[in-house]
Amino acid sequence: MDDNENDLQSIGEAELIKRITKSFKNKNKSTVIDIGDDAALLKFNKTNITISQDILVEGVHFDLSYVPLKHLGYKSVVVNISDIISMNVKPSHILVSIAVSNRFRIKALEELYEGIKLACSYYNVDLIGGDTTSSNTGLMVSVTCIGNTESKKITERSGAEEGDLLVVSGDLGSAYMGLQVLEREKKVFEVNPNSQPDLNNYTYCIQRQLKPEARVDIINHLEELKITPTSMIDISDGLSSEINHLSNSSSISFHIYEDNIPISEETKKVCDEFKLSHSVAYLNGGEDYELLFTVSKRHEKKINDSEFLTVIGSCVKKKDDNCMITSLGQKININSSGWDSFNKKD
Repeated sequence: MDDNENDLQSIGEAELIKRITKSFKNKNKSTVIDIGDDAALLKFNKTNITISQDILVEGVHFDLSYVPLKHLGYKSVVVNISDIISMNVKPSHILVSIAVSNRFRIKALEELYEGIKLACSYYNVDLIGGDTTSSNTGLMVSVTCIGNTESKKITERSGAEEGDLLVVSGDLGSAYMGLQVLEREKKVFEVNPNSQPDLNNYTYCIQRQLKPEARVDIINHLEELKITPTSMIDISDGLSSEINHLSNSSSISFHIYEDNIPISEETKKVCDEFKLSHSVAYLNGGEDYELLFTVSKRHEKKINDSEFLTVIGSCVKKKDDNCMITSLGQKININSSGWDSFNKKD
């Protein structure tokens, strides 16, 4: 057997999940959607229950040298709510579990939970339980989010069809560039602890990194427009990864257009400052928590008239590769090179 067969870095998170869960078989009729989507879906009589869970680990997902604990608490809730709404369901309850080392004082944990409380209040969800234990290696936060609906408008990753439009909410790449700024300022501080960074030119990008928002407003907007997406996913690991997830789940391919990708002026300026291609930020960066979804072409006018949504491409036959068509008309294959917690290069 090749040594790489046992190397987590060589296969990545998605392949690991496939391997360790492939022998599991569902035994309950209530299980409608299991592993492989943004959230699990359980059906009890007329009620659909969606459940998602994420764990944030210090040193992997966050760095407390520049992430305030209150912001971390808020963000830990948001990333789970984002998974729930990407199923076209609104969240209702969360459970929070933490593992914490003895370097943290009670005041620090109160700050963490103040952020959690703020998110619960903003998104109208209830904290109903969790667990607390000790850790030898810093802080870990695990959140389980629950949503419920009687609606038949549950949206999976697998419903895209040839001819559908590919649509994204908001703008992309800003959270990644906010992270680049914070990492740079951390290095400056390590060399000169007396330095005072001027972050006025990076306000939007840093906010998108430290305090992202789940796009519940987009779910409400689509409902007002009477549009039900045919497939949907949230952009947590980068546009390239999410496009490939939708492609694999729906057995369809996507062509997107470079000129159509929404990116803020501040993000462009920060990319230029770091000498990074804009496409690196929006294709591979991640943590935007915008919604990426497909809709029938008959909704094209409604989407184009919306200030919150942008058509970035379309669905084509699976025999084609996922690709981005540049402003010069060149086709560039879209590879899943977004965030992967097992890949040291990230």
